[in-house]
Amino acid sequence: MAKAKTKTRLSFGNGAIYQRKTKDGRIRWYLDYRDEAGKRVQRLAMNALTPEEAALALRIEISRAFARAQGVKEQKRILFNDFALIYLESYAKPNKKSWVCDDYCLEAHLKPYFGKLDLREITPLDIETYRAKRLSAGVKKSTTNREMALLKKMFHLAVDWGYCAENPVVKVKLFPERDNLKERVLSAEEETRLLAHCPPHLAPIVVFALNTGMRRGEILGLRWDQVDPSGKSIRVTRTKSGRDRSVPLNEAAAEVIKAQRQKSRGSYVFPSMKGGEYMKSVAHSFARACRLAGITGLRFHDLRHTFATRLIRQGADIITVQALLGHHSVTVTQRYTHTGADEKRRAVDALSRKPENLLLSGDTPVTEKSRIQVTDSSNVN
Repeated sequence: MAKAKTKTRLSFGNGAIYQRKTKDGRIRWYLDYRDEAGKRVQRLAMNALTPEEAALALRIEISRAFARAQGVKEQKRILFNDFALIYLESYAKPNKKSWVCDDYCLEAHLKPYFGKLDLREITPLDIETYRAKRLSAGVKKSTTNREMALLKKMFHLAVDWGYCAENPVVKVKLFPERDNLKERVLSAEEETRLLAHCPPHLAPIVVFALNTGMRRGEILGLRWDQVDPSGKSIRVTRTKSGRDRSVPLNEAAAEVIKAQRQKSRGSYVFPSMKGGEYMKSVAHSFARACRLAGITGLRFHDLRHTFATRLIRQGADIITVQALLGHHSVTVTQRYTHTGADEKRRAVDALSRKPENLLLSGDTPVTEKSRIQVTDSSNVN
């Protein structure tokens, strides 16, 4: 590195920062302070692009030197890249079904940005800057919320495991998502068209989803040992909430089970068409059926939304719907249930009473004449 003939130096009493230029003209900031033994230290301030960032790095190093001098145990130094691997192997894989999603998020987005930073040096400003960059790239706010949730959990574990002293993500406020909820419910007419274009292996799965509200993974992974011998209920295991639940089968769902029992010879109720026992996905065939039926904006998960909404419209209470869907709280269930215009109209019409019915029920309509009578009677003593 070539030293500049002149350098900018800023002193802070117990230390200083100064800058040098590289051969290609880039400015690099350096720290100058004394460690816990009184020895002078001059080193590069990694990732510091401004004097403010260099000054912050200087304060951090001086505080660490002071802590070491006082015998305070320092957190383990570890880069974000290295801790991400520890997080995946020690926590995500043993505890989360969705660890693959965490792995993708880390590899595609978080590690390229934070990877070479010391975990202890990541600040709320760094996280806000990362999020702003993601938003400027066109990413939805809800997506950044999922990334913040992952970061928050990682730092929470890092604090517990002694890698850092505090969680910087707790100071980052998540974006509201109330306006991002997708309200797509399949109509009866759309259901008819969809089933007419479903291939033989997909049609029973769609019917089963509409009549049980089960998740796609729960349906494709359904085994015969989970089906009650009577064919009237099933036991859903390995759920997203981690708790088993019992799902009663109506006539349509029971007919699907009966038909599949005659066709399936393996362990799974809906076996793969390619020779294996487990059908991993129906994404391609479902998308094709929707396209042929002229249905847009429908996801397989919307069949679960449709099940819940139809239950509510038939008069089922929210607690029952919550139990059938396997949600841990009613708040989550409310996101899956949508009231249509017809339901709103019937609700307000139920409050309507004709004027003549008011008299029969003992109510007296307020008129100008009645007001005068009340006023006159109040003057009588």
